[in-house]
Amino acid sequence: MTTAFADGIVHNFVGGEFAEPDSRSLFDNINPATGDLAGRVHEAGAALVDRAVRSARDALAGPWSSWTVNDRTALLRRAADRIQERFEEFVAAEVRDTGKPVTHARDVDVARAIANFRAFADVVGAAGQASFLTELPDGRRALNYAIRKPLGVVAVVVPWNLPLLLLTWKVAPALACGNTVVVKPSEETPSTAALLAEVLREAGLPAGVYNVVHGFGGGSAGESLTTHPGIDGVTFTGSTATGSHVMRTVAGRVRPVSFELGGKNAAVVFADADLDATLDGLRRSIFSNTGQVCLCTERVYVQRPIFDDVVDGLAARARELTLGDPLSETTTTGPLISRAHRDKVLTYFSLAREAGATTVVGGGVPSMAPALDGGSWIEPTIWVGLGQQDRPMRDEVFGPVAGVIPFDSEEEAIALANDTEYGLASSVWTSDLTRGHRVAQAMRVGMSWVNTWFLRDLRSPFGGMGLSGIGREGGEASLHFYTEPTNVCVQL
Repeated sequence: MTTAFADGIVHNFVGGEFAEPDSRSLFDNINPATGDLAGRVHEAGAALVDRAVRSARDALAGPWSSWTVNDRTALLRRAADRIQERFEEFVAAEVRDTGKPVTHARDVDVARAIANFRAFADVVGAAGQASFLTELPDGRRALNYAIRKPLGVVAVVVPWNLPLLLLTWKVAPALACGNTVVVKPSEETPSTAALLAEVLREAGLPAGVYNVVHGFGGGSAGESLTTHPGIDGVTFTGSTATGSHVMRTVAGRVRPVSFELGGKNAAVVFADADLDATLDGLRRSIFSNTGQVCLCTERVYVQRPIFDDVVDGLAARARELTLGDPLSETTTTGPLISRAHRDKVLTYFSLAREAGATTVVGGGVPSMAPALDGGSWIEPTIWVGLGQQDRPMRDEVFGPVAGVIPFDSEEEAIALANDTEYGLASSVWTSDLTRGHRVAQAMRVGMSWVNTWFLRDLRSPFGGMGLSGIGREGGEASLHFYTEPTNVCVQL
């Protein structure tokens, strides 16, 4: 096989080639916007996963090991250029797999993939290591310096919500640091990982450095990969439950992990906030990608004097969203990823009603045009009347939903926002920047925004606390996971 999608099948990529599928090992790729069959996917069995890991191990000891930092960062820049050249192919693949609006795929997913490769080329190309001139009591001196070595063969397990963005967020620093990778994309969104294999091969990446195995979790490619003794580390973005399972799997072999897991993110809105700017920001943070972003806001705490204004404004902005054909430039909101995920989100609609919540807007399944009626559509939803301990305010729903609760004092707002087992992100909305700094710093999260959301500098650390993950990615933080330092001490 020479292409990612030969014969309408999304293929595995092992040792620099797309693997020939066994017809018995195919599964369906469903378009979530229509419910129609988008194609078939070659499921990797244990033998193929083993071949992928062995291929990565061989490549680690092959010519790739002699590539300099400049060689590797130049390759990342070539990869970014090739994605740019094939931009619309990546957009089409992402829209087909996820059902997200084409504007989101263009402006966020594919644009960030390009930025990821370029940013990590810059970061790794400029990175240095500390050195120390050691002076001993007897007058002797020594020089201590550290060098970074690749971690090795890295299992890269990525989710379905931002498939290409999060894939490149992990693969770019891994390759820049000299590692080899075996990628397991979500079974829901296999296409862009395979398409990236074409791009990296075109950019000159040696065979075996980048491999892709498709399939499911337990009893499939995911389990075969994370349990393989040839893996030196695992980077995973996804649910907390799956992350916990992966951690148990690798614990016996003491392999390092980098996890970005779930979130139950809070927004804190003070009475002095710019109301229109805040509502526009909350519309993005609650409803972007149909709420299927780990950073999305699902808890909104509003100072009592403007509580009704914020609730009314959120409802109005939810009603302005356009659910429709993902290929239409006017569509703002796509479907959920699958019927199964919609069923999960709908259980929280029921739980909210049982808890006595008032559904201000949404709360059900919308009527769609006949061509889209088989898709996994759901209404953007805002609740009031929930208590802090009700499950829709405790569990990650991962849909276009938020519960809104009033508060009176700054101390109360901080306590409410931090009352969660998660700790990924928060946002603070206020015209008092001194308070903004103070409250943002009091949040028990990995990232805290003030008067904005999803504004990122790719050099800054990204990750969460508690059930939201282990470790940080971004900038030099990624180097700490993808490399092993060796200290050299020389007596002078």
